[in-house]
Amino acid sequence: MKIVNEIKLSFPSKSCNEGFSRSAAAAFAALADPSVSDISDIKTAVSEAVTNCIVHAYRNKTGIIEMTARILENGRFYIKIKDSGCGISDVKAAMQPLFTTAPEEERAGLGFAVMESFMDKVTVRSRPGKGTTVIMEKQLHTKDGGNERR
Repeated sequence: MKIVNEIKLSFPSKSCNEGFSRSAAAAFAALADPSVSDISDIKTAVSEAVTNCIVHAYRNKTGIIEMTARILENGRFYIKIKDSGCGISDVKAAMQPLFTTAPEEERAGLGFAVMESFMDKVTVRSRPGKGTTVIMEKQLHTKDGGNERR
């Protein structure tokens, strides 16, 4: 699918940057003139993905989170959140609701389930010791029916 517009950001895995990443993704998606509901869904999904990096990938240390967002032709939104943290040994298990690698913390283990409920497609790739990449896509409900904006 053709890329209409794209941004790439990188930032430290500090909790204050979770709100920044959510706002940046929403502001970028807004360029496609989507519905308010779509913007809200994107903000929530990005929040969960970035929080996973902060809490799990870089537990007790700071690393870099990379975020790439694209507006694709026909009003499709793509976002990739990538870390170089500890990785996930069993992605299938990690994507099950209530699974957590931090049972001692006040975490519900619903991050991936939340992402899947707000986005049309969620793909997770991970290698222990190498990091995790979460790719999410959503068809935007735009006023112009998803036609490209220049």
